[in-house]
Amino acid sequence: MTIRNLDHMFSPASVVLIGASTQPGSVGAVLARNLFGGSFKGARYCVHPTQKSIEGVKAYPRVADLPEVPDLAVIATPGDLVAPMVAELGQLGTKAAVVISAGFAEVRIGGAARQKAVLDAARPHLLRVMGPNTLGVLVPRLGLNASFSHIDPLPGHLAFVAQSGAVLTSVIDWANARNIGFSHLASLGDMADVDFGDMLDYLANDPQTHAILLYAESLSSARKFMSAARAAARRKPVIAIKAGRVAAGARAAASHTGAMAGADDVCDAALRRAGIVRVEGLEDLFAAAEVLASARHPRGEYLTIVTNGGGMGVLASDQLVANGGQLATLTPETCAALNEVLPPHWSHGNPVDIVGDANGERYAKTLEILAAQPGVGTLLVMNCPTGVASSNEAADAVIEVAQKMPSQAILAAWLGEQTAQSARQHLARSGIPCYQGPNHAVNAFLHLQRYRRGQENLMETPASIPEDFYPDRTLAATLIDSCVRGGREWMHPLAVREMLAAYGIPTLDSHLAHSPEEAAACAARLDRPVALKLLSQGVVHKTEAGMVALNLRGAETVERTAAQMLERLHEHNPAAVLDGFLIEPMLQVRDGIELITGVSEDPVFGPMILFGHGGTRAELIDDKALGLPPLTMHLARDQMKETRVWKLLQGYRNQPGVDCDAVAMVLIKLGQLVTDHPQIRDIEINPLVAHPQGVVALDARCRIDAHGNPDRLAIRPYPSELEEDIALADGRLYWLRPIMPEDEPALAAAFKTLSQDDIRMRFFTFMKSLPHRYAARLSQIDYDREMALALTQHGRAGTTDVYGVVRMFADPDNETAEFAVIVLQAVRGIGLGTLLMQRLINYARQRGVRVMYGDVLQENKPMRGLCQKLGFVTERVPHEPGVVRVRLDLTVKQPWMSE
Repeated sequence: MTIRNLDHMFSPASVVLIGASTQPGSVGAVLARNLFGGSFKGARYCVHPTQKSIEGVKAYPRVADLPEVPDLAVIATPGDLVAPMVAELGQLGTKAAVVISAGFAEVRIGGAARQKAVLDAARPHLLRVMGPNTLGVLVPRLGLNASFSHIDPLPGHLAFVAQSGAVLTSVIDWANARNIGFSHLASLGDMADVDFGDMLDYLANDPQTHAILLYAESLSSARKFMSAARAAARRKPVIAIKAGRVAAGARAAASHTGAMAGADDVCDAALRRAGIVRVEGLEDLFAAAEVLASARHPRGEYLTIVTNGGGMGVLASDQLVANGGQLATLTPETCAALNEVLPPHWSHGNPVDIVGDANGERYAKTLEILAAQPGVGTLLVMNCPTGVASSNEAADAVIEVAQKMPSQAILAAWLGEQTAQSARQHLARSGIPCYQGPNHAVNAFLHLQRYRRGQENLMETPASIPEDFYPDRTLAATLIDSCVRGGREWMHPLAVREMLAAYGIPTLDSHLAHSPEEAAACAARLDRPVALKLLSQGVVHKTEAGMVALNLRGAETVERTAAQMLERLHEHNPAAVLDGFLIEPMLQVRDGIELITGVSEDPVFGPMILFGHGGTRAELIDDKALGLPPLTMHLARDQMKETRVWKLLQGYRNQPGVDCDAVAMVLIKLGQLVTDHPQIRDIEINPLVAHPQGVVALDARCRIDAHGNPDRLAIRPYPSELEEDIALADGRLYWLRPIMPEDEPALAAAFKTLSQDDIRMRFFTFMKSLPHRYAARLSQIDYDREMALALTQHGRAGTTDVYGVVRMFADPDNETAEFAVIVLQAVRGIGLGTLLMQRLINYARQRGVRVMYGDVLQENKPMRGLCQKLGFVTERVPHEPGVVRVRLDLTVKQPWMSE
């Protein structure tokens, strides 16, 4: 489930409290006071076996005695009574319950069974459960306080969702003191049913919520969470605190990759991929929320600081630069203009110190000059209290300038307590985020930058991959199957190299010898320096103790060294089984850089791709970045840029840069490899040597799990099974496949060929071109919720034309899906529109969608005729003259539908 029936929880017409109490200070008493004493306008009921009324509300002895079926039930009974109560409420027709009661999954003995009983009781009736073990839910604008919070929150436009009830009450207390209000507050508790994914889906569609704040201690249902988070972050800011950084990072691993991919780093990568801004504390959470929810977003990467205190300007600059931000450089023209209005001893640079006696007029003139100049970016205006100028007057001047220049991003920091409090409130009421100190203000700016970059990543058009990539999936599957049938956890090194080569990753030409004599003969044939590695079951694949690489020349030396290695092996482990000796030419690559890349599996988010500085000291250097597969070229390069070694890859001094596209392609190919073959548990290339001519994998290993989970990826990968050749009667051949992010330019080009009538019929408005943001939204889809099939030709996405697209967007409950279809004029009249619709409808039926619908202009007779032929029925659309809705019940099989 996702958002089904959550409207009954957050906007109920009636509420019943079960477990109210008259004992002062008890949870039941606080619940009753909050729920019955507030301004909630809906019907309120109480169930109590003995009391006649509680807090002035009539009490009924049983749920069955209530005069109506309540939308929402708030339950605070002993844990063993919750499941029967939920079953009774569900049978009556109640659709939502907030379970305050504890004693469920958070306790070791019996808790999990009690929690399962509650879910089993709720599911047949589609009753949604918040909790158990929750503080409750609050919707301030409705006066709904179904919680045992000690204070009421203020109404506003921030939604706050937390697992911890203690954090929720602390936030309410903290926010009230700062006049910060909320649209919704929800304590998820044990998350038996409603979780972060559900709340993100619900709040993303709530017009009263302008930004979503999360406090998470653990995340589950990774694919559901990622789909909901990416959808929400496209629509409004989502800011999160993820607790447990240190504890979550400790994990055992069998490889460098697994050891380096700490769980907190994985969570960080997942949140970044979703477009969520991660912060570290409550102050930062609200600093980010305040600035992100404002209408004044930054222009560019730069910050210009205006202050009446030079020291505060220096502190702000230090905070900015230390965290990767950039100060704007003032042009000579800007400095000349400022010279006309500022005292001679102003700072003549950024930060712009306008001197301690600055009055409102000086603030105003300075800001007007800066806002009119290019390249100043966001303005941070600071004020330190002095005895010769008014802080309130300075605030009025900032507000006046802001009103004149509504597009200029402005932040403020008014230092002090009593002397600055009224000015800060005045600025905040005027839509200018205002902070108590320079650090918080600078952090807010940095959050803005991270949010902007996250939005750009969500909408970035990736370049087409620079090579034709057709992996040999069959060969890789055969190699993996051989390992499984042999009962081995680790693949043979030669098999790993063969598998990498099957996916287009260059490897060394290696040779296997089964004795010291064979090793010597092999080395003699190569007649060049070689590396000799001992392969042994039970030793090499668990530790590196038995693996030796030597720069050897000459058969006799190789034979002698091989014999010594074998002797040491038997001393180390007499029962070890010799696989043989691996002989490979020593790599002589000038200007090569050792990297590490690989994939390890996180228990929550599944496979994670690691990239970083490699070699035997990879963990010690600890220079790495993580990413979630599948990757595009843009995402792969962005991941590489997060590391320190990235600068080295660009070249330094007289050393040329390496082929970064080749490195990025290795990340993409590894992601595809683990996507295609779920039995791969861990795979690592260390080192991957990068040089100006390309890359080569020197050493690699791979661990196999025979029972791999094909759905373990947090982001559903490209569904290649939907690819299909379409052969027309006249001999033309097309390719029908799911749309890809790289198709955006082709979509924009196809749009230009449409007539204005075509555009009006499809988009219900006139547009001269397809805006990038819209085109990106149409091409960068979430395959777990949406589907768009593009009619094109064989070739790399981004290099072929698109002749038609049919798409559907399912609701979060996968109950209904809206469709759209368009076919270019060049291929109309030959039945392709019908074919595209049939393929989409069959796909929707297979994934369980029950109803497909679309809105069609009444005058669009071709589309209405097509829908009628396919079995759609036509309905009126209220308050939409000239528009009809076509609707198809997918539970009723049409004659043309596939099984």
